[in-house]
Amino acid sequence: MSCSSSQLCSIVFFSLFFLAQTTVPKSKTFKYINQGEFGEYSVEYDANYRVLDIYTFPFTLCFYNTTPDAFLLGLRMGHPRSESGMYWVWDANRGKPVRENATLTFGSNGNLVLMDADGTVVWETGTANKGVVGLDLLQNGNLVLYDNKGKYIWQSFDHPTDTLLVGQSLRYNGPTKIVSRLSDIDGSNGPYSYGIEGRFLVMFMKSINSQKPLLYYRSDEFGNGQGSLATVNFNSEPETQEGYAYELRFGYTMNDSPSFGTYILARPKYNSKYSMLRVQSDGNLKILTYNENVDWGAWDETYKLFGREGGKESECKLPKRCGSLGVCEDDQCVACPTRMGLVGYSKSCAPPVLPLCKGGASVGYYKVVGVEHFLNGFTEGDGPMKLVECRKRCDGDCGCLGFFYREESSKCLLVPELDTLIKVDNASHVGYIKMSK
Repeated sequence: MSCSSSQLCSIVFFSLFFLAQTTVPKSKTFKYINQGEFGEYSVEYDANYRVLDIYTFPFTLCFYNTTPDAFLLGLRMGHPRSESGMYWVWDANRGKPVRENATLTFGSNGNLVLMDADGTVVWETGTANKGVVGLDLLQNGNLVLYDNKGKYIWQSFDHPTDTLLVGQSLRYNGPTKIVSRLSDIDGSNGPYSYGIEGRFLVMFMKSINSQKPLLYYRSDEFGNGQGSLATVNFNSEPETQEGYAYELRFGYTMNDSPSFGTYILARPKYNSKYSMLRVQSDGNLKILTYNENVDWGAWDETYKLFGREGGKESECKLPKRCGSLGVCEDDQCVACPTRMGLVGYSKSCAPPVLPLCKGGASVGYYKVVGVEHFLNGFTEGDGPMKLVECRKRCDGDCGCLGFFYREESSKCLLVPELDTLIKVDNASHVGYIKMSK
């Protein structure tokens, strides 16, 4: 190489020096192929898995599958020595599984890439030529790519799936929510989410009959009535109260307000730094805590939002607690509402089959007395209006499966999902289930 001037030589030299300092050393690059024997220990979803050489107690990066030849790149939490099972707490390629012989590559350009067996890029960190010099799996379960100053260029904590680990946050400027799996077998996005909205933490369910997700939980208000939630950090801290060892709690800050504080979720009697908060596939919210000091029964359920014992809310408020149409009372499914009246509950309870939507002429309704819809927890509906007007609105709405009417206030609530109806003592709260005439 030759230079026409000393200034040009200096520019070239420093450019080459900078590039040399901001590439991944060859010793830290890798390529893993999804092939070989499966692990033999018990893991969540009864999955098959292959362990990669990226681990920090109690976290391990793996390929795993719940259906043949459909693998996710996931982070496992737990340890074989406890004989207590292990949980999947993060997925890279949720909803986009790869096959046998897929590859995970970390190259000198600093990009972490998951490619299917045919060479298709399925997932990547998007960090090529951005100064990444290494990869690390931290003790809190955060997978990070960092530069030569230790700054995180990319981190898995910024891309949660259904779980928050201790130290992980929801933020106003993202990530704002976590989303359930569809099921134990299907690892794609499910209908339930938990996240930030204004000054509240909320849970929603998606419905095919509604453009907007359906609100089924809202927390107490955070802050002093001003601003909105900026960050909500899930953490574990030592407890000073006698009889307890640790607190699991949210630390929060507010936008446009000086308010900040903590919200206590649970008080385990041992170190709870290995905990995970998850939106379950049934729409519940739970915390599971791993006790590293025991060999059997290492996992405890230390918090649940909806539950019979220790839950903040009744299980009856879970949208699908009693299937697609059932009456719930005292956390139990007690009846199926039919056009002939209430009958004994079974899992086969279902709404009537409706005709093709052609307006009100082809549909009728049957009445259920003393029930509310799970949406009634946060709204009475529209109105006041007469019952005939409420019915007319549902007649003309193809996405309306029924309506709920409060006779004392004349409020009308149209619903795109029926699901679990909550039994109440007030006989003036009634539901009308749409059916074929």
